[in-house]
Amino acid sequence: MTVPLDEAAPSLDPPTPRRARSAGDPVKALLHRHRELCEHAVDPLEIAAGLEAHGITDRTAARFRHRDVFSLAEELYARTPRDGARPAAPAGLPGHAKAVRGFGYALLPGALALGAAAAGVPWAGALAVLVTVAALGRPGRAAGGRFPAAVYLLAAAALGWAVHRHGIPLGVALAVAVAPGHLAGSVFAARARRRLAGSRALEDFADGVRPLLLGTLALYAAAAAGAAALTGTAQAVAVPLAVLLLLTRLLLGHGAPRGALASALALVLALLPVPAAPFAAAAGVLVPAVLALSRASAHAQRP
Repeated sequence: MTVPLDEAAPSLDPPTPRRARSAGDPVKALLHRHRELCEHAVDPLEIAAGLEAHGITDRTAARFRHRDVFSLAEELYARTPRDGARPAAPAGLPGHAKAVRGFGYALLPGALALGAAAAGVPWAGALAVLVTVAALGRPGRAAGGRFPAAVYLLAAAALGWAVHRHGIPLGVALAVAVAPGHLAGSVFAARARRRLAGSRALEDFADGVRPLLLGTLALYAAAAAGAAALTGTAQAVAVPLAVLLLLTRLLLGHGAPRGALASALALVLALLPVPAAPFAAAAGVLVPAVLALSRASAHAQRP
């Protein structure tokens, strides 16, 4: 039986165009096509609604290596530069003038706490708590422009209680750990932004960011242990509290206010009169914090 030419021709065409398209960055082409929508969106959900309005379904999103429209919208939102946002920083230590000034400011809490403790002033512990809590973030800028008062109040109450129970050296150690915490957070953000720029799927991005975050926390824990040794306080208390403070700061800075509130609550639970309470509280916050900070939208460029 002879097969008509018009029926046989489609099976003879090689699927080269589809392979060529999939070999590049499919999300980048979609971002260019819907740039106006992505630039004016206030969150990934708005982009998802706009994509669906343009006829993009979950089946269409699968061609862009995403499980659904919302996953695709999250990556588009994270990869869209916005007015007033800085370009993605290179991996390593940020070297521009603003970053240098920021690190200089991060040194102030430790310097003030050490000076007050060395001078023997009676309010040295209160000063250490104040400067440590103030270093969690800039009011009005954290968590997407909202002032998370509950986070700061809980952190202040927990640290005040901790210093009252364990002495001024603990407060000084946490204040000294602010500087390495600032450096750890800056390097983590810069490397995550660079990884995001080169990622083509949320799963790939998350798989790369999780070990980066865990490594950052491990290095910071070593720095916090050094600060505890410098001030002569118990590392079993100082290190978990310092890690919780860093997680609170990261969650605030990356737009996760609920996670930051949970981390601040864990600071209170860490002070229960149980030897393992500090480590248990830090471990309990670690998993949800890693999940939140490994989302692409947590690293979207903000003004």
